[in-house]
Amino acid sequence: MAPGHVAYGLRAQYGLLVAPETVMAWEAGDVPPSSAELTALAGVLWCSPGELLAEPVTLREHRMARGLAPEELSRRIGLETNSYQKMEDSGRWKGNERQSAALASVLGLTLPQYVAATGRQEELAEVLRNAVTTRWQAYLKPLSKLLPVPKDHLEVVLERLHQDYQSRMVATLSWGGGVGEAGSGDAGREFLAEIVDRFWSLARSTE
Repeated sequence: MAPGHVAYGLRAQYGLLVAPETVMAWEAGDVPPSSAELTALAGVLWCSPGELLAEPVTLREHRMARGLAPEELSRRIGLETNSYQKMEDSGRWKGNERQSAALASVLGLTLPQYVAATGRQEELAEVLRNAVTTRWQAYLKPLSKLLPVPKDHLEVVLERLHQDYQSRMVATLSWGGGVGEAGSGDAGREFLAEIVDRFWSLARSTE
């Protein structure tokens, strides 16, 4: 279908006045379609909205990939539409634990997708860095507020992550390691730089 054919289908089937140039801009990724336009476009092309999107990252992209209007998603997670829309627009999720769990469930998000979509990557990394370098128990509650995961599972993962970091630091500081303070510092920095990936790996292995 040429852009003109798609534009005609949008007008004839859904009453949307869209120029062929706009369809071309959508295809090039220069301009994103609105939720209504994406749904109509999927209808014209006989596919699902998710098939028209690249790998979703933001809340808006995940919602649109599921073909959900903001009003429907808000209702299903127990939020006022205006409140949800503000969070989606800002890219900062502020829902409580129950709403967070509902959000992840309705949108079918994996934990890494949830963290990325809610704009919490750096916050997660900071909590994990503090947990492994000090007393991990003090960061169990902040971590449970970030992730819609049972606290007992997070406890196991966080303790393992802390042990891995401390074991590495002890090994590099020992006489047998022969690397000295510079080596131990490098090892620690490398671990902390990769801490989020290490966390996801441990979380999967302990499920």
